[in-house]
Amino acid sequence: MQRAEFDARLDALAAEVNAALDKLFREDCDTALYESMRYSLAAGGKRLRPVLLLKFAEAGGLERGRAMDFACAIELIHTYSLIHDDLPCMDDDDLRRGRPSNHIVYGYAGAMLAGDALLNAAFELMLGCRSVPPEDVLAAAASIAESSGRRGMILGQSLDLADAADDPAARERLSSLKTSAIISGACRAGLLLAGVRDEKLISAAGIYAENIGIAFQIRDDVLDVTSNSETLGKPVGSDTEKTTFVSLLGIENAQKRIDELTDAAISAVEPLDGEGFFSSLAKMLAGRRF
Repeated sequence: MQRAEFDARLDALAAEVNAALDKLFREDCDTALYESMRYSLAAGGKRLRPVLLLKFAEAGGLERGRAMDFACAIELIHTYSLIHDDLPCMDDDDLRRGRPSNHIVYGYAGAMLAGDALLNAAFELMLGCRSVPPEDVLAAAASIAESSGRRGMILGQSLDLADAADDPAARERLSSLKTSAIISGACRAGLLLAGVRDEKLISAAGIYAENIGIAFQIRDDVLDVTSNSETLGKPVGSDTEKTTFVSLLGIENAQKRIDELTDAAISAVEPLDGEGFFSSLAKMLAGRRF
């Protein structure tokens, strides 16, 4: 797939997700809680996780509109994780997606509650989905619950706070939990929503997600020392006190590892990538500037 075509498709898919997200919580009272939730949810972002869920659902033979509740849900979970990640007790970042972090605007307690509410709203959306059979809803929701919880993203965040990953292999394991797990949950959930139960295909989606997720985190570490906060929309140099892929490998070897992981991702997903969208996405992430 040519880069211009891929960019147009990615933008169109992100616009579909944004339109669906914009419809959420409209019936709710205009309280500080809902204002805080909408503040972070509407802050933009690449919408990679919902887009991947939609595209894997399509790859499994499901019309992507029928997977939109789950696509929105995965973005709610991602947004809650960012709100909590920025808190003073976590990464203590004051800037997210080019504007003040949620807790800077709504306070520590307001940010905590907004994150909690977004997480619960995600499961309301998933378990209320009526566009696919109940057994597919449950299988996909279980995949997302596991990948975002104590065996996945939250475990990765806990390990990251301990800063115990002091060699490249340990750092990759941490990234496979903190970053890749929720991406893997999205990819596998897309197939499960489509009724796919072929373990080889589900495993291929997971391997693809794990590799692009680790590559994404390595690229994040590279950008943290080579870019600026205006371009990234968040603080740079905030990880100088922590072990990073750059501190372990150096910039050149870190980029080489990104390329290796990207190639592995593309190879794994080949059986599901007839149009080349997934390989184009992996390549785009490997060279992203923000």
